Amino acid sequence: MRIKMAKADLIVEKIKNVVNNQAKIRNIAIAAHIDHGKTTLTDNLLAASGLISTETAGKQCFMDFDKQEQERGITIYSANVSMIHSFNNEDYLINLIDTPGHVDFGGDVTRAMRAVDGCVILVDAVDGVMPQTETVVRQALKERVKPTLFINKMDRLIKELDLTPEKIQERVTRIITDVNVLIQKATAEEFKNKWQVNVAEGSVAFGSAYRNWALSVAFMKKTGITFKDIIKYTKEDKEKELTKKANISEVLLDMVINHLPNPKVAQKYRIEKIWGGDTKTDVGKSLVASNPQGPFVGIITNTMQDPQAGIISTIRVFSGTIREGMEVRNESQERNERIQQLGIYAGPRRIPIESIVSGNIVAVSGLSGSSTGDTICALNIEKVELFESIQHLFEPVVTKAIEVKSIKDLPKLIDILKQRAKEDPTIRVDISEDTGETLVSGIGELHIEAKVERFIKYKGIGINVSKPIVIYKEGVMKESIEIEGKTPNKHNKFMIKVSPLDEKIINLLRSGELKQGKIRKQDLNEVAAHLREAGMEANKAKKIVAIHDNNIFLNLTKGIVQLNEVIELLIQSFKEVCSEGPLAHEPLMGVSIELMDAKLHEDAIHRGPAQVLPAVKTAIREAINNGGAILYEPKQILRIDAPIDYMGNIINEVQNRRGQILEMHEEGDMNSIEAKLPVAEMFGFEAGVKSATAGRGFQSLIDIVYEKVPRDIMDRIVKEIKTRKGMN
Repeated sequence: MRIKMAKADLIVEKIKNVVNNQAKIRNIAIAAHIDHGKTTLTDNLLAASGLISTETAGKQCFMDFDKQEQERGITIYSANVSMIHSFNNEDYLINLIDTPGHVDFGGDVTRAMRAVDGCVILVDAVDGVMPQTETVVRQALKERVKPTLFINKMDRLIKELDLTPEKIQERVTRIITDVNVLIQKATAEEFKNKWQVNVAEGSVAFGSAYRNWALSVAFMKKTGITFKDIIKYTKEDKEKELTKKANISEVLLDMVINHLPNPKVAQKYRIEKIWGGDTKTDVGKSLVASNPQGPFVGIITNTMQDPQAGIISTIRVFSGTIREGMEVRNESQERNERIQQLGIYAGPRRIPIESIVSGNIVAVSGLSGSSTGDTICALNIEKVELFESIQHLFEPVVTKAIEVKSIKDLPKLIDILKQRAKEDPTIRVDISEDTGETLVSGIGELHIEAKVERFIKYKGIGINVSKPIVIYKEGVMKESIEIEGKTPNKHNKFMIKVSPLDEKIINLLRSGELKQGKIRKQDLNEVAAHLREAGMEANKAKKIVAIHDNNIFLNLTKGIVQLNEVIELLIQSFKEVCSEGPLAHEPLMGVSIELMDAKLHEDAIHRGPAQVLPAVKTAIREAINNGGAILYEPKQILRIDAPIDYMGNIINEVQNRRGQILEMHEEGDMNSIEAKLPVAEMFGFEAGVKSATAGRGFQSLIDIVYEKVPRDIMDRIVKEIKTRKGMN
């Protein structure tokens, strides 16, 4: 025990020695499709660094330290750990985040990508590139996180499938090509060629996380070991011997240090993408340079509840130095808080540290009022521009109503739900003032069950949970006439028109390229240019005032002097109607709301909120009704894999749920179907697929889209939503 403690102390000492040397830091995530082997890989990396036993590595799932993760056998929460790796006789600090693979927990992946500068995309050699592989690559590149590739489970190609070396090479080449196609599609122009993964250059490795071996071209040159040796050792069941010759941690972490950037390099190109301020200011220059002597600025990328320490916030420090006891400003919430303790992550444990410089990922206690995505800075600097909001690829489409069995537990329930929403912004909580109903929305059923329902029950609170409710969207069929909205005092008038947005513009809004909220003067030209490229008329594009969800507000008036004095009220009205459309109080999607004209009273006292808000909201709602209000339903595009013999059963399962078969592919004795199904018809679908394929079929989410609800069922759905919400 004393030896183990001495070893742990030595690791801590090494981490403290290198934590302030930015050239020796790598911030990385491991990301992949579910069950491709991320957590097993992480175990083996930790074992090599001395944080866990080599005997249990690959089986311990050290980073799945939540009880529910252990029960389900999947990663639900991103988990951080810092480790030391020796490369060319020098110590390097690897700040690693193990991310979930299930699509319902994709929000954790996106938030992890904001914290890191590079990632290892892991692909199963047998399955190849899967839908969630594409999703995590898109998430990484959206945050300007540089990828490398590890092809896992190579032992299965050798032992189980008994492929020839030529066939193995074909399989590996195809995976690399598929990953590079994803990188080409998703990355910015300047990185399309630079960031391609390449075997010859050493940014690709392959091996077996479970068997603890790996290989790369660089390692082959360094050691003389060949792929023929790998095949020989694997077939002769000498994998323990192979591990000693080609240990996975040495190969993988050498690749990370060689091919992924340190913070000083990465922030030069990342800051302009993820921070909305002027990089020519003092703060901007410090952020770009990752200057430890500059003003402290960071972003909270995760929060979690620790039973002993309270709320623990994960902060990526982008500028300056953060210190224990330091008072900081939460710029997002405009409040001051004090750092109580700092720590470096070691899985469920944290190593205390007094201060840490920019370029690091750090655990902080004391920021109990802060939320994931908040910008944090030092008190001694003027207002800092916020970091861009973390844009998640998929939005919540499933809702459940939750109520307590005992009314005395209601305050506890509300506190828990608010905290869960702070930790994971892809969870939305809505407490209806009209009905008292508590609604929780998530990306899927598992998302709500795992992160909300089970957590509440762990806290000992009895709850009743409704069946899943689908979130629909409202829109318009055609351009409306101009609708006049009069204020209650009859002194002000607003002329409003609405029209449907073109699909290209909706896709632009969904991409997250444009900021939500009021458009700043300095951003107007850039936003207008994006809209013009998507097909909007130039004279309209330059009149944009605000964006909310997938809707826009335009000011097409001319020469109205007092309009600037009520513009915030107009934007508020726009946002409120976007959140609750006229058909069934569902959110709006794809609507252009245009202010055509206005007549305002000269005296400001006659055009306050009580006058302007009802007039504008009523006019917008009437214009939507005039434009042919319609309902959109969410649909999931899925890939379903199963043996050929079961294809007929799967097609029946899809078609019985109003689904469409989009594509079919055959590979050996397996088939994959791409299908599109309404979310409303999908509850129990996964179990249906398992039943239809004798447990041999599985599904993966490719995308979520919204399409018009067929007219013959729209009235019924609207009536059901109104009944549920207690509306007339």
